[in-house]
Amino acid sequence: MTGKRILLIVGGGIAAYKACELIRLLRKEGMSVRCVLTDGGAQFVMPMTLAALSEQPVHTSLWDLKDEAEMGHIQLSREADLVVVAPATADLLARMAAGIADDLATTLLLATDKPVLAAPAMNVRMWQHAATRRNVERLRADRVTVLEPDEGPMACGEFGPGRLPEPEAILNAIKAALGTSGRLAGKHIIVTAGPTHEPIDPVRYIANRSSGKQGFAIAGALAQLGARVTLVSGPVTLPAPAGVARIDVETAREMAAAVDAALPADAAVLVAAVADWRVEPAGSKIKKRADGAPPTLALAENPDILAGLGRDPRRPRLVVGFAAETNDVIINATAKRARKGADWIVANDVSGDVMGGADNRVHLVTEAGVEDWEPMPKEQVAAKLAERIADALS
Repeated sequence: MTGKRILLIVGGGIAAYKACELIRLLRKEGMSVRCVLTDGGAQFVMPMTLAALSEQPVHTSLWDLKDEAEMGHIQLSREADLVVVAPATADLLARMAAGIADDLATTLLLATDKPVLAAPAMNVRMWQHAATRRNVERLRADRVTVLEPDEGPMACGEFGPGRLPEPEAILNAIKAALGTSGRLAGKHIIVTAGPTHEPIDPVRYIANRSSGKQGFAIAGALAQLGARVTLVSGPVTLPAPAGVARIDVETAREMAAAVDAALPADAAVLVAAVADWRVEPAGSKIKKRADGAPPTLALAENPDILAGLGRDPRRPRLVVGFAAETNDVIINATAKRARKGADWIVANDVSGDVMGGADNRVHLVTEAGVEDWEPMPKEQVAAKLAERIADALS
């Protein structure tokens, strides 16, 4: 990490004091840190404190003639390898999502061409508010890495998600975002996870029992090996792994579009349980018929994301699909690999209570044959698969 340059934007809130420890950890790793202190942040930490820890001038105003003459906000936004916002308040996230540039921090964020990582900190109700959730989804769709806050007691006396992640966790996310360490450093990998929901009417949808746990674990394991990971997730409530850029979708068509937009990539690991079929949703709730007959639903086939990647001229070097099977697991997975042009298929035996659970029983189907893996926790499956992917891409 030596020589990497971090632009740290310190937002308001009591959690701003943790920025001091984060700067210390970043410097210990050999990185240089330039700090931008917002007006809110300045109510909690002094510019002199940040300057002493970073051994760099602290920038506070867009209208500082000396700063603009010597460097300028455009150059400041471009010279860093990564822009980190910690703490990122609800207000700051909202302005980032809206593209507002009304102070030095938001102007830098709008002008930068470098990756951005935000570590939120706010009251639990503010974090859970629909407006904040929309803003976070917008930022993640714009490829901003937004970490999940920690859960616990807050300065306001309430309890829940909203605490700034500990500086060590933010440091690990920064390392993953920079992709400068680990066997997969410099590699971009797309991961899909969770189910898709295909609306039937405003209150019903076609879905499955996928929890998203395996896909999220794989995304986290790949990030820990240094990959830049884009996680396209169906509707689940899991927190995004540290250092992973998350894009939330609902339907199969939305997932296909998000995967397409994330290309090019070195590898794609398609774990999501995508619905094969959809219907044109009714505009109002479908009522029971007087004769008790079920409604007639015209099914349309959803896009095949795995097969589509096999035909795409931007095809990743390694395409890994998943096959959730209840019987003839190896036969069906082998046929799926050949039919869809995948390099590997992870055959997932979901007979019994596996789907949605904590453990998995898988078989890795490749051109060379079939590897039978012992039943193990999903985190171990993820770690083993990530190492195999690193071998293949090395």
